[in-house]
Amino acid sequence: MPSNINLTQLLETYIIPWGINIVLALAIFVIGKSVAKMLTSVSKKVMTKAKVDNILVNFIGSIINTVLLLFVVVAALDQLGVDTTSLIALIGAAGLAIGLALQGSLQNLASGVMLIVFRPFNDGDLVETAGVLGVVETIGIFTTTMRTGDNREIIIPNGEIFGGTITNFSKRSTRRVDMVFGIGYDDDIRKAKDILNRILEEDERILKDPAPLVAVAELADSSVNFNVRPWCKTEDYWNVYFDIHEKVKLTFDAEGISIPYPQMDIHQDKAA
Repeated sequence: MPSNINLTQLLETYIIPWGINIVLALAIFVIGKSVAKMLTSVSKKVMTKAKVDNILVNFIGSIINTVLLLFVVVAALDQLGVDTTSLIALIGAAGLAIGLALQGSLQNLASGVMLIVFRPFNDGDLVETAGVLGVVETIGIFTTTMRTGDNREIIIPNGEIFGGTITNFSKRSTRRVDMVFGIGYDDDIRKAKDILNRILEEDERILKDPAPLVAVAELADSSVNFNVRPWCKTEDYWNVYFDIHEKVKLTFDAEGISIPYPQMDIHQDKAA
């Protein structure tokens, strides 16, 4: 009889309550995991409908899922009688330590989120930032990949980009081409100006509005310098820049307009 009583007491006091708690903890975990997955899916759909960037959608979705699962695990452990207060404190301390150790990475992470949200540039834009001029290939959470004109791939931490100056050459549909051409002091200024205007008028890529500027800008040591500033479509910028320089040189040569070299006159005192 005593053994039967002890077994009954053991079942009633320990085994059955523990069994119930284990079943409840498993139920909390399974149901909580499903709810976390559902809420994550709903939040991602909402962000997608709001036209949030896919990279940011997936990143925020993973954070939501991780946080919800953490709550589910804590609730399941609490059902088993585990002291979750100390566990939460331990997780907080571990998170603080990891945050301090990964301070630079977290800065890049925050900058990446800001770049994706505010979009100062998009994939395919020609951008100058962090000392690099190139086309944006991909914008990631931690880094941005750019391709330079000589086909180098440059990976830049997002913290350097968002914390610095960003020049986006592709943001506007038109762009001004700034050029300087010098002629000799003995050359005819009006003739040179007419030639420059004619070259711009004959190029169909040069926009009529805004009108191009051709003006004497400087009486330099060795030359009279013209500022030539036509407007063109952004995608035509470099072709216009190179072609105009070539046409000016060829036309000046044909019309007898000189392009002087820098020179310095030295006068010697005969008495010396």
